[in-house]
Amino acid sequence: MQVTETLNEGLKRSYTITVPAADLDAKVQEKLLESQPEIEMKGFRKGKVPLAMLKKQFGPRLLGDAMQDAIDGAMKDHFEKTGDRPAMQPDVKMTNGEEWKEGQDVVVEMTYETLPEIPEVDTSSVTLERLVVKADDASVDEALKNLAATSQTFADRKKGTKAKDGDQVTIDFKGSVDGEVFEGGTAEDYPLVLGSGSFIPGFEEQLTGAKVDDEVEVKVTFPAEYGAKHLAGKDAVFECKVKAVKAPKEAELDDELAKKFGAEDLAGLKSQIAERLEAEYKGASRAVMKRALLDQLDALVSFDLPPSLLEAEAGQIAHQLWHEENPEVHDHNHGNIEATDEHRKLAERRVRLGLLLAEIGRKADVQVTDQEMTQAVLNQARQYPGQERQFFEFVQKNPQMQQQLRAPIFEDKVVDHIVAGAKVTDKEVSKEDLQKSIDALDEI
Repeated sequence: MQVTETLNEGLKRSYTITVPAADLDAKVQEKLLESQPEIEMKGFRKGKVPLAMLKKQFGPRLLGDAMQDAIDGAMKDHFEKTGDRPAMQPDVKMTNGEEWKEGQDVVVEMTYETLPEIPEVDTSSVTLERLVVKADDASVDEALKNLAATSQTFADRKKGTKAKDGDQVTIDFKGSVDGEVFEGGTAEDYPLVLGSGSFIPGFEEQLTGAKVDDEVEVKVTFPAEYGAKHLAGKDAVFECKVKAVKAPKEAELDDELAKKFGAEDLAGLKSQIAERLEAEYKGASRAVMKRALLDQLDALVSFDLPPSLLEAEAGQIAHQLWHEENPEVHDHNHGNIEATDEHRKLAERRVRLGLLLAEIGRKADVQVTDQEMTQAVLNQARQYPGQERQFFEFVQKNPQMQQQLRAPIFEDKVVDHIVAGAKVTDKEVSKEDLQKSIDALDEI
């Protein structure tokens, strides 16, 4: 087998792999000898079928397998000898495919872009500031009041009292468009909190001032982007009967409230809230510090980037941003989305940092454990209630999906590895200052 270099320009590589016909024939013969003892054929005992007959019947299929094995083996040997690591799957094609006949050599052209040599980075020179926020009493009390608000109850107002914002009205309603009642537009004993914005714009406002036993004709227009397309932009009339008007009653900040949220008493609930707040602050602080780390790393290194990776990343960024700007489109039935110079600049940073972090992680032998992967799959599966098993099976059969789940875990572990060896100082700040730092983060 012969491997000849035909291109070595920057990160681009191209090789011609020649597999001699004699090697293919020997490989076919080897496969026939391996399978001969298990083959039965009419007129012959098991294992006694002549090789010539086996070759006539199974030779063409085995020849294809032999070709694939030979080419795969040649590629593996090549990468082990050269140390090249392809940026993407190599492009492999037979150059004499149309004219090739059995008994001839197989000639294959392999083209790829190799990953660049990444310079060593002294991560101990990295200096970082970790923002520290304590969960003060005021923040805990504010969170506690928010919890109490979610646990509020409603008490009947005196009959004849007009409903106002914040009140809960219990209504029967029947909606129609052009005089026809539409599906999903009817309900009985529906509790609606006025001012909650849970109904179509303009609906709740028309019930403000209503009293028990009032019958109110609510006229609204469905938004143009309404989910049910047959109603989008249509004028509708809802015949409403007010059956109750209730005033909000906030839950008491006491041990009973604490028990509703799984705590033994109010002090225990406050402690839980403080822990949750500080966990949120730590997560936000880590995001700020990670951005500062990536900015420093980006300034420390410079190396050639594989054009194929850049183009793929720029295309992915353009596609993602387009969908964010067009949230009503949930499929990919849209025209081609061209990447701009801004997308390519962002892609350069992402690819450079991605390759650098991957190299640092490889040299530090950073590993993603099976337990971490299982947890990642579990977290993702929760987005598909009732279909968790199917999602697990999908991930097991899909290496690309596995890589998508593994990549952020690996990156976070590499970041932790770098931070552990960097110069890190803690700086205590207010939650407002932390929020300002979060708001200042740009998309990386």
